[in-house]
Amino acid sequence: MIEKIAYNLGRRDEEPNIELADEIIRNGGSGIDEIADGLDSPDRNVANDCIKVLYEVGRKKPELISVYAGKFLKLLNSGNNRLIWGAMMAVSQVVKENSGLIFNNLELIKNTYKNGSVITVDYSISIFAELCTCDGKYEKEIFPFLMNHLKTCRPKEVAQHAERMLVCINKKNADDFSAVLKGRYGMLTDTQKKRIDKLFRTIQK
Repeated sequence: MIEKIAYNLGRRDEEPNIELADEIIRNGGSGIDEIADGLDSPDRNVANDCIKVLYEVGRKKPELISVYAGKFLKLLNSGNNRLIWGAMMAVSQVVKENSGLIFNNLELIKNTYKNGSVITVDYSISIFAELCTCDGKYEKEIFPFLMNHLKTCRPKEVAQHAERMLVCINKKNADDFSAVLKGRYGMLTDTQKKRIDKLFRTIQK
């Protein structure tokens, strides 16, 4: 399988990696271990292509990459930013199946969130929100952290990140969520306000 990644085909685009992910899905995961092993390659090009293949598999069949959650978490310590945000994306796809493991690595994820790129932060928010849905203990610790993020993030991030948090909003925390959004509302653009208004309507249902 590894010979089919873009770099090994002499390609600079991502299409071969997407096609390989689709092939792995069609074959029920056959060959995916070889791609996961490629994450450890000393060649950044190989590792970068392999994380792309894995999270493309995860978009459609997260159960096929769930077993590699620990490997993805280790990549958050990588010096390769492409691997870091790719791994964060992959982790966000397998939270429910690995909630205990991921919660036990919460500080690692928070540290990566604090120092990460925009994409890294985006997917860390998804991870935090999904963890909140898995266990009341997790929600008790993480939800205040999410609300603090929503209070302090850049205005242009408010709508998108609030949308990512919606999965963990329930009757007990909806008022706090709404209050934070109302506090940020005045600094948003009209388009962003429309997205927030849609969230309010969803919560009210």
